[in-house]
Amino acid sequence: MTIKVVLEPGEDGFVVAHCPALKSCWSQGKTREEAIANIREAIELYLEADPFEIEVDENHEVVDLEV
Repeated sequence: MTIKVVLEPGEDGFVVAHCPALKSCWSQGKTREEAIANIREAIELYLEADPFEIEVDENHEVVDLEV
């Protein structure tokens, strides 16, 4: 999957990163590289399924879908 991330200057020299496709998915870093690593982690956590929301029984099937 490829996803667009916007980088912009923040306060105190930080780099702010956000993903417009994922509402409220923001992060930052002291450098561009750190901001990218941090937003990557934020995106992974954003997309991670909450185990309490997954219901597995005879009427529900869970599949992994790669996009």
